[in-house]
Amino acid sequence: MPKQQTRRVPAAFSEPSGTGRWLRGIHFSAFSLVMMGVLVLAVVILAPTAQSFFAQQQQIADQQKAVDQLAAQVDALKEQRARWNDPSYIRAQARDRLYYVMPGEVSYLVIDDRPPAAKDADAPVSSKLQKTKTDWAHTLFGSFMGAGLTDATPQQLSGTPAPTPTPTSTPGGKR
Repeated sequence: MPKQQTRRVPAAFSEPSGTGRWLRGIHFSAFSLVMMGVLVLAVVILAPTAQSFFAQQQQIADQQKAVDQLAAQVDALKEQRARWNDPSYIRAQARDRLYYVMPGEVSYLVIDDRPPAAKDADAPVSSKLQKTKTDWAHTLFGSFMGAGLTDATPQQLSGTPAPTPTPTSTPGGKR
């Protein structure tokens, strides 16, 4: 019986790990190295080109959106121009904007000179309905009845003091 020869294997390779076994299983040929080099070169060359292509596509889409908005604006302006060709529209605009009236008509312009209602910016706004503490119908009826049955003068009702009479001298009177 022939004697078997045993090889001495270093301790690091005597028990191959999963990674070591996997790395030893990979065999690179010259063709696969050339193909990987071509692939890396293609990525390096094509990546900036692809990036500029996608940026240009985005710019084209933005410009198309702007063109669509401008086309809609042109259509609106054409409609407005068509309205201005209508004499009744011109008459209506002259009445509204310039306060013109037709011959024989009288125009009244009412200017609201009351100050705007004061707003309390710090007042909380409630999302719930709130019930008022007074009966507005009863208050309105009391106001009508009070105004109709009072003997007070308009100065007394408005709160302004009545003018006091000034003494006058009578002609030919004694001094």
